[in-house]
Amino acid sequence: EYAEGSSNNKYLEIYNGTDADVDLTGLAFPNANNGADVEGEPDFWNEFAAGATLAPGEVYVIAHGSADSVILAEADETHNYLSNGDDGYCLVLGAEGNYSILDCIGDWGTEDPGNGWDVAGVSDATKDHTLQRKSDVSWGNSGDWVGSAGTDADNSEWIVLDQDDWTGLGSHESSPPC
Repeated sequence: EYAEGSSNNKYLEIYNGTDADVDLTGLAFPNANNGADVEGEPDFWNEFAAGATLAPGEVYVIAHGSADSVILAEADETHNYLSNGDDGYCLVLGAEGNYSILDCIGDWGTEDPGNGWDVAGVSDATKDHTLQRKSDVSWGNSGDWVGSAGTDADNSEWIVLDQDDWTGLGSHESSPPC
């Protein structure tokens, strides 16, 4: 799940659909702001907090430090540079300069997407909306943001919710399990 809400009400939520704990030490969530400086590469490398793990069937929430108390109550860590809708974030496995992309919101292209990316036929859906991953999606998009975003509600991997709709925060429905 991803939220770009009013003020600093922003978060990224990562789901563990496996039957084992996931050590987040070998993962990171790098980003590019307003279009990457170098095509296909992040501008900033963001690592998870030391010792971070994600239990089976649980979610890990990265929230803006000044977010609403409802969001902060679910947060596992804070990161004050979350997107205004036009910043690409990816979940990666590996180290800076040597990693594999597991999943993305947006991309690391050098072209600034303007206000945000279109998702499920909704213009600028990564701005002023919450995006929930559909329950039947069993794997990340491996960096294929365009395919993941889709062009309408049927071929998108995402459900676009209104701004400040956090009804799915803190959990994820998955069918079938990943």
